[in-house]
Amino acid sequence: MTSISATQTELHHYREEFPALMNKIYFNYGGQGPLPKKAINAIIEAETHIQHLGPFGNEVGRWIGSHTQIIKQAIASELNAPPETITLTENVTIGCNIPLWGIDWHSGDHLLLSDCEHQGVIAAAKEIGRRFHVEVTTCPLMATLNEGDPVAVVSENLRPNTRLVILSHVLWNTGQVLPLDKIIEVCRKNNSLILVDAAQSVGLLPLNLSELGVDFYAFTGHKWWCGPAGVGGLYVRPEALEKIAPTFVGWRSVIKDSQGQPIDWCPDGRRYEVGTSAYSFYAGLVEAIALHQQWGTAEERYQQICHNSEYLWRKLSALPQIKCLCTSPPESGLVSFQFTQHHPQASVKLVQFLESQRIFTRTIANPDCIRATVHYFTLESEIDLLVEQIERFEN
Repeated sequence: MTSISATQTELHHYREEFPALMNKIYFNYGGQGPLPKKAINAIIEAETHIQHLGPFGNEVGRWIGSHTQIIKQAIASELNAPPETITLTENVTIGCNIPLWGIDWHSGDHLLLSDCEHQGVIAAAKEIGRRFHVEVTTCPLMATLNEGDPVAVVSENLRPNTRLVILSHVLWNTGQVLPLDKIIEVCRKNNSLILVDAAQSVGLLPLNLSELGVDFYAFTGHKWWCGPAGVGGLYVRPEALEKIAPTFVGWRSVIKDSQGQPIDWCPDGRRYEVGTSAYSFYAGLVEAIALHQQWGTAEERYQQICHNSEYLWRKLSALPQIKCLCTSPPESGLVSFQFTQHHPQASVKLVQFLESQRIFTRTIANPDCIRATVHYFTLESEIDLLVEQIERFEN
């Protein structure tokens, strides 16, 4: 294991595992992480093996079954949750849609989400409101970034008929880390289920979902875990399993009798899985997770991410033309910032300028800002170059 005090030589050697980092300076881990060589090779080897065995037949079926268990065990080791609580999905959006549509909604129910949720979740919530006559409201968590109490805000917006609360653990636009354990407590006292969009928390924060007590936790492997796009998951707390029914149903969802006829739901996370998946990608995510674990524990990786984000935050805060959204060092790897003087399309133009210099960031629409994300293997020299190019930019 490499400690977080690894020498620059060791860190450069480690970064050679990521081909995408060889020709650019990358600050978009919150959008999609770069695939390591071991993950790419594992995908190729797995697909080659599938073709060698089948691709369809009893032997390849057994191989796929065993590798499905391997990926669930790898995911569970990072989430500190039993493998049987994991449903494999393609992405966070599908993971969120499973409980959203699985709840037995009634007219007059209330669904609460924050004002910092991703558009995919917002759109699904609105459609549920339209279709089932459920009232959908938002609570103002964006304003609590630097002051205020997000727990109190959620509590004040709960109602006796609030069936579900939807929140992100790490807000994708501002980088704020919500005190999820305390929010879960107030939701439980209100008999409200809680669904967490974990797009920016899995692979970034140290997690123990068994202790946290969250009902539903939807995540992806292609961001902070640097796995292949198309593999994600949903954690369902065992006590919440019977509170949502499967919406999409397939052969993986059910127990079958001797004639192959479905007779019951699977007793674990499989009940929300449907059918054929890109199984070779499972092997890629297993290798990506293993690579991170070889570098250090989840806590060690998180500490280094916070070190890097504070370094970036301090550098940006020293620029007179830049204002960071956070007024104190970030608690995540997401650093969002704005120009002190507003100019139309300035954020877009800066991101385009930076990309012309092979430096990759992104814009956020609400609030209007630029977001740079740092990982534990981001170099301080990369951060220095980003800041230098921002200084060069002219609106």
